[in-house]
Amino acid sequence: MKATPARLRTDSACFEADFQARLHWSADQDAAIEQRVADILADVRKRGDAAVLDYTARFDNLQVPTLQALELTQAELKAAFDAIPSAQREALQAAAARVRSYHEAQKKACGESWSYRDEDGSLLGQKVTPLDRVGIYVPGGKAAYPSSVLMNAIPAHVAGVPEIIMVVPTPRGEKNLLVLAAAYVAGVTRAFTIGGAQAVAALAYGTQTVPKVDKITGPGNAYVASAKKHVFGTVGIDMIAGPSEILVLADGTTPPDWVAMDLFSQAEHDELAQSILLCPDAAYIDAVQAAIDRLLPTMPRAEIIAKSLTGRGALIHTRSMEEACAISNRIAPEHLEVSSHEPHRWEPLLRHAGAIFLGAYTSESLGDYCAGPNHVLPTSGTARFSSPLGVYDFQKRSSIIEVSAQGAQKLGPIAATLAYGEGLQAHAQAAEMRLKDR
Repeated sequence: MKATPARLRTDSACFEADFQARLHWSADQDAAIEQRVADILADVRKRGDAAVLDYTARFDNLQVPTLQALELTQAELKAAFDAIPSAQREALQAAAARVRSYHEAQKKACGESWSYRDEDGSLLGQKVTPLDRVGIYVPGGKAAYPSSVLMNAIPAHVAGVPEIIMVVPTPRGEKNLLVLAAAYVAGVTRAFTIGGAQAVAALAYGTQTVPKVDKITGPGNAYVASAKKHVFGTVGIDMIAGPSEILVLADGTTPPDWVAMDLFSQAEHDELAQSILLCPDAAYIDAVQAAIDRLLPTMPRAEIIAKSLTGRGALIHTRSMEEACAISNRIAPEHLEVSSHEPHRWEPLLRHAGAIFLGAYTSESLGDYCAGPNHVLPTSGTARFSSPLGVYDFQKRSSIIEVSAQGAQKLGPIAATLAYGEGLQAHAQAAEMRLKDR
């Protein structure tokens, strides 16, 4: 089995066309998926529990008499935690502690209320409050993601959200103990073993058993992504996630095997995942390709990796590290590794990325599990305008305005002038009525 990422050179006349072709990925949903999801959402909104039970039986081959039977109790979550090996318990707790510590620092930096009084004694500020109830979607089926539980539930918990509702599919009733243990460690309030578009609908609209939430976060398949898009506006969502991505910016000083394995770490997610290397050293790129050829047969998910690297991967020879940084900014990758002996030299040139991993020892996989920052990141170039999931996604901000009598004398004429200019006389007169010389 071979993995042959595209070999591109920025000094080639056809680079731009080849580069754009390699980056292209359509986020448009299949029309049949869109229609099916719309039907499921409408059905769940109309029939509630009964519809969720029907779809769970159909898609997950899991038949139960009531939706209450699909709710996991806190005792079950605790039992799962107790049942997993001690090494896994310790790893979960260590990862959770680091994720919690990072998000507590994030809350202090940007998630606190503030106010000040101006020279006229008016109070101006911002009140930050948590959402009342959020839903987190945790993928299940092909793979289990306890790390996603930590990354979604812990920042919500740190933000002060009082109720965190988890949904996770369990096809044929097969529950992953590590996912349940992660829910226990992360402080999930309630958990239901349902998935797909029907789970998103239950969270968005509420059913007889599943409570309606204010926001839904977490990744899922095409049906989940489509459902989240459809319910946005009824509830908030974090993002519409595309295939996973890694871009490695290398100066040729990192062992080639390390970089090859980092490229594998994203390629193994699925065939549409994208792994790209940018490097000004052609001999080093050859060495990375040789490492790919040597290491690929040792990978349990070799077939998926090979399809991903061949279909969407690229090894790009640049004129310089500066040019590599500029191309990275155009791509705006989900994960960006600066695999260099002087990463802080290049970091100021990098403007757009979901997460930036500095130095050869900072593998992207550490960020996925336990470094602390969130691993729910913008994909498909959306890092140009969006950010990782964080405490701020589980809070909302209200403006605070208390105008003093003196302040009303200064602000009233300004507001009235602008209101008359817009033809809104009631606005203007409401401001003028508070002027003392009237």
